[in-house]
Amino acid sequence: MIKLDTTDKRLLELLQNNSNTNVKELASRLNLTKTPIYDRIKRYVREGIIKKYVAVLDSTKIENSMVVFCSVSLESQKLKEIESFNKAVKKIPEIIECYLMGGANDFLLKVIVKDLQAYHQFSSGKLAALPNVSQIKSTFVLNEVKRSTVIPLF
Repeated sequence: MIKLDTTDKRLLELLQNNSNTNVKELASRLNLTKTPIYDRIKRYVREGIIKKYVAVLDSTKIENSMVVFCSVSLESQKLKEIESFNKAVKKIPEIIECYLMGGANDFLLKVIVKDLQAYHQFSSGKLAALPNVSQIKSTFVLNEVKRSTVIPLF
């Protein structure tokens, strides 16, 4: 775990909201010169705090897309089987998030497909075909109320 000071937290908040903000603007907002801002950003990348820079797309502006949350239970929860499932999931582009869970189900997946027919093909042709999958429960998103990539820094 990396210790962050107040300036780190504020700078990371600004970068999370718009990673395209130039160093001069960041320095101005934080009442610093450009050099310490640049050095901190380099450190964040070097230490893995910033994993990568991406473009966040507005799904309402592109082709129809449907979001589905899938709760997946495995037949066996042995480490070898969990690692095998993890490896397989990473290769499936429709799965955009995957979490190992404690509780009733083993994994929670966030899936994006074009429509209901595409989900049927995905769930029966790809997800259910993975080794060790015993049960899939699907929940369909009707309306996105909030989506954020910003991690709160307390």
